Amino acid sequence: MLEVRAATREDRDDVVRVMASAFDDDPVTRWLVPEGRSLVPLFRAHLGTANAHAQSVDVAVADGVAVGAAIWQEPGYRVSTWRQLAAIPAYARALGRHLGRGATVESVMHRARPHEEFWYLAGVGAVRRGEGIGSAMLRHRLDRVAGPAYLESSKQENISLYERFGFEQRDPIRVPGGPELWPMWRKG
Repeated sequence: MLEVRAATREDRDDVVRVMASAFDDDPVTRWLVPEGRSLVPLFRAHLGTANAHAQSVDVAVADGVAVGAAIWQEPGYRVSTWRQLAAIPAYARALGRHLGRGATVESVMHRARPHEEFWYLAGVGAVRRGEGIGSAMLRHRLDRVAGPAYLESSKQENISLYERFGFEQRDPIRVPGGPELWPMWRKG
């Protein structure tokens, strides 16, 4: 049976592992971290640096094993300049020579985001596909929050999943020299 709950500090390594596995074939993630390199440092940086204070992280567990995770940011959160600077070493270790690409992706996504406050889905992933884990992760958070939500899908084939939860597609975002992203908005 699948249980979805708020992640605890003790779940951190499992969340990192799940996200690294789930995003292994993701076009944007693999543009940032070349094939053959572990994604664990990238997701460890995501969970432990600039955005850590505003994250609401959920984990899905089946038979005692973490099989899904979702990382949300609360409405209105803005990363301070100090926290951004403090995060650079972790991202430099994770991205290596592609650190500039990471800054480009973040900048392009930030400029495309709506100006109003919203729940931001920074990532949702499952180690097994086609079993409803992603849907359970989305349902868990969206059933508990008020207000709009926003995400950028890095895989076109995931758009239909988000549409089932009321997200509507906006104009695609083209990363200069890189892949495309599909921003999606859900009214509150």
